[in-house]
Amino acid sequence: MDYGMIGKIEKAKRYAAEKDRIEFEALTVTFKGENNPHTVHLINGAWQCDCDFFQTRGRCSHTMALEIILEGMLPETIFQ
Repeated sequence: MDYGMIGKIEKAKRYAAEKDRIEFEALTVTFKGENNPHTVHLINGAWQCDCDFFQTRGRCSHTMALEIILEGMLPETIFQ
């Protein structure tokens, strides 16, 4: 492995440990659900999910799972 790549790997590890460096502007995820796959979007700080529960409640197990996974990386306004 060349020295340039070694430096990039070290930098990547540092960035990964400093999660406050990351700001999500948009994110799309597909959950492989027990019944059907569901697509979740995070766009400009707002969640969208194509599941029926989200359509009536504005939150669902899919968006809450992503909030748990991305804890410390999302702005607090997303949790309101």
